[in-house]
Amino acid sequence: MPFLEDIIITEKIEIKTTAEKIFNYITNIVDDVSFKTLNADNISFRWLKGKPWAVGSVAYAEKYLHGKPHKFTFVMSTILPNRHIEYMPTSKSMKMFFPKKEFIIEEKNDACLFISSATFRMGWIGKIFFKKSIDDGLSHFRMYLREEGRNLKNILEA
Repeated sequence: MPFLEDIIITEKIEIKTTAEKIFNYITNIVDDVSFKTLNADNISFRWLKGKPWAVGSVAYAEKYLHGKPHKFTFVMSTILPNRHIEYMPTSKSMKMFFPKKEFIIEEKNDACLFISSATFRMGWIGKIFFKKSIDDGLSHFRMYLREEGRNLKNILEA
């Protein structure tokens, strides 16, 4: 049994628009106002280093998760226009337990499948002793991803 195991939470939603419009919407998130449109639990967003939405650029975000504010500094690790965005925490200790979050856009006829996922790492000891807390946290994060997708769909299909 490995000490840490990946748990991937994924939410998918079909959006009747182009991959380019989805990608452009996400990559136009550059400040607090645009960040808050994607999810009501988003608080603050700004770029700290580099060109927005470029590999190696660093951003800072604050959001409510399970009713509590959380602060994240992350680096863009993958940008494939109209297809894939991936980022990861800059903190090595945070990266150990939350290695990445990503958006994948798959074209399907006259629509696109928008996939939002987050990868967490959990240890077997924590899963035994903190199972309820972990399950609650993952459930809240799944709801966050689901709302993110629904809001994007509502905005782009309006």
